[in-house]
Amino acid sequence: MTAALAAQSLPEVIAVVLGLAYLVLAMRQSNWCWYAAFGSTAIFSWLFWDVSLLMESALNVYYLLMALYGWWAWQHSAADETTEELPIQRWNLTQHMLTLAAIAGLTLVSGALLHSNTSAVMPYLDSFTTWGAVITTWMVTRKVLENWLYWIVIDAVAIYLYIDRELYLTATLMAIYVVLAAIGWFVWHKDYRDQSVRHDHRDAPDWQQV
Repeated sequence: MTAALAAQSLPEVIAVVLGLAYLVLAMRQSNWCWYAAFGSTAIFSWLFWDVSLLMESALNVYYLLMALYGWWAWQHSAADETTEELPIQRWNLTQHMLTLAAIAGLTLVSGALLHSNTSAVMPYLDSFTTWGAVITTWMVTRKVLENWLYWIVIDAVAIYLYIDRELYLTATLMAIYVVLAAIGWFVWHKDYRDQSVRHDHRDAPDWQQV
């Protein structure tokens, strides 16, 4: 594995570095994360196509579009006119149940189609990480707090997928992502609490704000 890591291509190294930059900047709610995401996913789109992970390649094309949308949404989708940036939000249990059902259904359908009609490797795992990431990326663009919990599961599964394809540096990136996603959950959760306190204070009567 050490020799394989040493043999990784320069494009993969650049994509991994930009991918790490994206996640760290996203944790800080910095709009620069979307620039890093665009560069990283452009490279990964080609890399995954080259090793026959067709769904992963298509996923990264989607990421390119979401990087553009996320850049816009974080600046222009504030909840009200008094807030310059999009606030962190939470989904209820019903929303999460519907989301998980959608991921499962899409995984089964696309996995079966890929298995029957293409040369895709591990089509069901490939489909799961793809559809999970599609929906979770949307959650990131809307600043849904629970996106970090989804990423922990998706990235953990992706580690096995990339090791099988000998993309060891990318698998290592996913392992780092699992750790950073856990940290991201705590960072955003704290920001969410602070945001709620500020909101409650702003809405309180003047005599309570003194």
